[in-house]
Amino acid sequence: MWDKIANYFEKYPSQAKVARYLLKYGLRIDRNRVYCGDVQIADSALARAAGVDRRVVKSTVETIKGDPTLQKFFSQLLPTNHLKNAASAMGWSSIEIVPMNAHEPGIISGVAEILMRSNISIRQAIVDDPMTSEEPRLFIVTDSMVPSEVIPLIRQAKGVRGVTIY
Repeated sequence: MWDKIANYFEKYPSQAKVARYLLKYGLRIDRNRVYCGDVQIADSALARAAGVDRRVVKSTVETIKGDPTLQKFFSQLLPTNHLKNAASAMGWSSIEIVPMNAHEPGIISGVAEILMRSNISIRQAIVDDPMTSEEPRLFIVTDSMVPSEVIPLIRQAKGVRGVTIY
C-alpha cells in the first residue's frame, strides 16, 4: 500500500513523512483539515509530532486534495484503539508476535487456533501493515492471562519467529 502512496510524494520527502504519519495513526483528511476520528488536529501539532514545518502539513493536505485517488483514500482512514499497553491493567494478556515473513498467510489463524484450543478468548488482534512498518508485528490481546505452557505452542506456530507476552 505505501509503495502506491509513496509514488505521489517521491519529489517531496517531507510531505511523504507527513503522509506516512497520517497513515500510521489513521488520521483522515476532510476538506482542508486533519482529523483523528471527529477530533480536529492542528497543523502545528501534527507538524511537531512528524518533525516538519507547519507549512509542510498544509502542502501535504493540498497534495492529497489535488488527487482523487489520494483524496478518496485519506478521507476514509480511521484511528484504531490499540489495547496492547493497557491490557495488563484489565487483567488481560498482550501477545506480540514477530513473524518470519509478514507476507506469509496463516500466521493469525495458527496463533488463534492455539488460543482457541487453550480456551483463551481473543479480545483484539492488530497487525502492522508490512508495507508501512519496517518491522511488522501481530498483537493479540486476550480476555485472560496466557498460561506459561501455551507460550511454547505459540512459538512453534507456522510463520512465528518470536513471541513476547506482556
